[in-house]
Amino acid sequence: MSEQWRTVEDINAARRQREDAIAGYEPPAAFSLGRLVADRVEFAYVNVGIGLLPAVIVAGVCGHVSGSAAYRLTVGQFDAALAELAPAEACTDLPHPNLWSWRALRAGMSGEDQLIAVYADDLGADSPDPHVAALLAAAAGR
Repeated sequence: MSEQWRTVEDINAARRQREDAIAGYEPPAAFSLGRLVADRVEFAYVNVGIGLLPAVIVAGVCGHVSGSAAYRLTVGQFDAALAELAPAEACTDLPHPNLWSWRALRAGMSGEDQLIAVYADDLGADSPDPHVAALLAAAAGR
């Protein structure tokens, strides 16, 4: 890993750069990435008002711009997001629960696992999408 973000300022700069690269991007109120198990999602880590860098990194690989939505990810997209987030670990002033939980998720994956990224723009809204509804329920439980 050649690039490393050693400070909070470095991480914020990386986040702003990625946000600026997606025209119209709006940070979510809640975000998570997880594995689909039967008809439900097992979220790796639920971000509510935090985790804005991981959210925009995944947005860059799945095409999310704004609003509430769920996106299936390929293993290749997940691996790309993991690699892109890895430089954040050099900053020891912050914990990195997304990176750590994503690595654990990746290590435990089988070849048949399906991944999903879920964004919610309003914590008080209902959603007809069952994955967004699951994220909203998980966010409410935090």
